[in-house]
Amino acid sequence: MIKIFNKDGTPLCECAFREHTSIEQLVKDAAGKMPENIYSCRIGNHKHGLTDFAEDGDEITLCGMNDPMGSLAYQTSLCFLYIKAVHDILGTDIPVRIANTLNNGLLTKVRKVTVSEEDLQKITARMKELVALDLPIRSRKVGREELIRFLKENERSEQLDLVLSSEEVDSAYIYQLEDEKQSFYFPMVPSTGYLKLFECVRYKNAIILRYPSSRSGGKIPPFEEQPLIYNAFSEATRWDRIMGVHYACDLNDRIRAGESEDLILMSEALHEKRIAEIAQAIKIKNKRIILIAGPSSSGKTSFAKRLCIQLRVIGLRPLYLGTDDYFHDDDETPLLENGEKDWESIRAVDTELFTSNMNELLQGHKVDLPTFDFKLHRKVFGQRVTAIDSSQPIVIEGIHGLNPQLTEGIDDSEKYKIYISPLIQVRIDIYNRIPNSDLRCLRRIIRDNQFRDHTAEETLLRWKSVRDGEEVNIFPYTELADEYFNSCCIYEPSVNKRYASRLLKQITDESPAYGEAQRLLQLLKAFVPMEDDSAVPNNSLIREFIGGSVLVH
Repeated sequence: MIKIFNKDGTPLCECAFREHTSIEQLVKDAAGKMPENIYSCRIGNHKHGLTDFAEDGDEITLCGMNDPMGSLAYQTSLCFLYIKAVHDILGTDIPVRIANTLNNGLLTKVRKVTVSEEDLQKITARMKELVALDLPIRSRKVGREELIRFLKENERSEQLDLVLSSEEVDSAYIYQLEDEKQSFYFPMVPSTGYLKLFECVRYKNAIILRYPSSRSGGKIPPFEEQPLIYNAFSEATRWDRIMGVHYACDLNDRIRAGESEDLILMSEALHEKRIAEIAQAIKIKNKRIILIAGPSSSGKTSFAKRLCIQLRVIGLRPLYLGTDDYFHDDDETPLLENGEKDWESIRAVDTELFTSNMNELLQGHKVDLPTFDFKLHRKVFGQRVTAIDSSQPIVIEGIHGLNPQLTEGIDDSEKYKIYISPLIQVRIDIYNRIPNSDLRCLRRIIRDNQFRDHTAEETLLRWKSVRDGEEVNIFPYTELADEYFNSCCIYEPSVNKRYASRLLKQITDESPAYGEAQRLLQLLKAFVPMEDDSAVPNNSLIREFIGGSVLVH
């Protein structure tokens, strides 16, 4: 017998084992139909596509959009559907590039032609037509030699370059939808009928392929303008052009050619230039409350301290503070519905004391600033009695920096808000990308192991709750920022591979984190490791995670 569980973990059905019958068909036969919004599955702790086969005695858990592999299966399948529709409408020789995430969707570029509004409507209509037909998405997993042969025969040079640049790329999936054939590295849904929820939106000079998020209840959230993030993407693209690195194969070739040091120095120089520009803007606008926020493992602390250095260089004397020092004492910390302490929301911060302290500092008063003792879980006073003069800015770092509730009692004219997060522009190939959240997860795995004695398994098991907290406490306020700082270094995936691969490989298939570990390892296969990272400066944001930083720890 095979046991099947719904995406919320509740039992769905049991069915008799039948050889050569897909998981999708087993579910449909036993339950009457496939539950809605299911895109992938787990057998034990292994991730699988719905077209895979089960074995007698397996326990299968169905995965929806709130599961990383379920979400990835939907996104990858939707990309394939979109590519097929573009080729049907504009021609098979028109390249499509999947760039990055934006506005609950994927930023895409169609090259060689200008896509008119009429063209976009036809592409969307063709996608809907294909969905209505519920056509099968046929797949087969191939090894390295067959993959290379397929890419050569179909003249997919940008994808072939990746495989030839990394010997670890040992397999892929070849998918076929009618006459369209493409290679991807992760499972897709079985047929086009699964892809009912999408929309194509023109934005600037790109097209956003939008889909439901894990928190949108199976609906596509309303479209919102995000010029700050889009401009950051554009800047990152310019940086890629300057360094000549667009895909994993470009980075691999540069490392193999012995050009790692040059890449590191250029990337760090671009970071320093950007930080200097932000410091100059703060001085010109005479801002005194500098608020720095971003999701986990964005490099907030290193950035804040480098910004302080640049402010000193231009004659200012900043005071550095962290909002963590304003946590409520343990007995005043709010509780979640399950009774646990809520350390993630703005409710955990003593905003009244924070506002009072900041206003007193701005007025030139001497203030007894708290230091939070994480062992005692309370604020300690008397250690930082501080006053500043009228020319000194206060640099404040913390996840709630952009939340209006933190600073609602402070004059808006004093505030300068900076959002920091890595935007990874190096893609695996023209269709396959690395999610920005995965880069942050890899950073956190490395840092937690280096400095907090946590295993990769422990970090991965916590990661979903971290991401859920970001969706509520950080991302809604992104566009309130005055500046976006992209903390990604172009060479970073190769450095991360050196440290993270070993840690991820220690996770056994008995762990609930195994599937995620394997997915991250699959991404890292695209990159050649940078075995010698001694050229990474000791003030680099990357050093906050891999060690050797003069700014943190």
